[in-house]
Amino acid sequence: MTGAVYPSPMSPSSKFPTQSPLQRSSWFKFCLVGVLWGIPYLLIKVAIAPNAFTPVFLVFARVVIGSAILIPYSIRRGKLKATRQYLGWIFIYALLEICGPWLLIGSAEQKIPSGLAGLLVATVPFWATILMAFLGDKTALAPKRLAGMAIGFIGVTLVVGLESIRGHQNIGAILLILLATLGYVAGPTLMSRKAPGLDGAAINAIAMAISAVLYLPLAIKDFPHHHISAHAIESVAALGIFPTAMAFALYFSVMADFGPARASLVTYPNTAIAVVLGIIFLNEPLTLGIVLGLPLVLVGSYFASRKPVAKN
Repeated sequence: MTGAVYPSPMSPSSKFPTQSPLQRSSWFKFCLVGVLWGIPYLLIKVAIAPNAFTPVFLVFARVVIGSAILIPYSIRRGKLKATRQYLGWIFIYALLEICGPWLLIGSAEQKIPSGLAGLLVATVPFWATILMAFLGDKTALAPKRLAGMAIGFIGVTLVVGLESIRGHQNIGAILLILLATLGYVAGPTLMSRKAPGLDGAAINAIAMAISAVLYLPLAIKDFPHHHISAHAIESVAALGIFPTAMAFALYFSVMADFGPARASLVTYPNTAIAVVLGIIFLNEPLTLGIVLGLPLVLVGSYFASRKPVAKN
């Protein structure tokens, strides 16, 4: 999702066989995806450091690398042809899910810590539940989900309020991240309604290729003519290969093993990983807003995204 592409089953009706008992390899893939989707915020921070890459060029490089991996992967699995009749919707999805959010997150991370960015992106399930309620999903008004939205809202308020009041963070950058999360919500929702059942890896392969074309003129303008550190170059390469392409491909294998509902739980450790990596490698502060808001955002997002189980 962000950051990485924030995953969600492309179709509410999609069904995946769940193996029982689960093999060790299944749990390994589950944990690996959780780690891979926790590192993009650190990599983005390094890639857009002063005298490194601009957020625009970073988005371009990332989608070029990601599409170069996911397109052959989708062709080999025979999933790419089915995307042809949905190219118009995939174009809109690319704007909502990639072109907008990735630029907003990269721009915001120039002014706020990577861990805070990861925490704010963790509110995606919270906003998704609100959107589904507006679209007529009555399960969004279930007591547990309402409680989750309330808890998550308190968590976001604590993070945004305390960080801005104490003068530790840039409120404008925080709002950019929150705006990006709305794109992460709108993109998958659009595709789940307009192209249900279409393979998620194939969708993102085409969306990244479209994004690369759209960003090419801007990337040419922002092409760096100064010395770029090896760390920044390595971060861009790692960002395109691991959390963008590899993790997304692995996620669909995890969905096949665990089923969509349990597989979505892989997104919740990401925020804690993002915060810890920022503290360890970038010496980012562990602020009061993050300490108080992080648990509430995670707990709230979890319950807000859990649909009630139908009783026989």
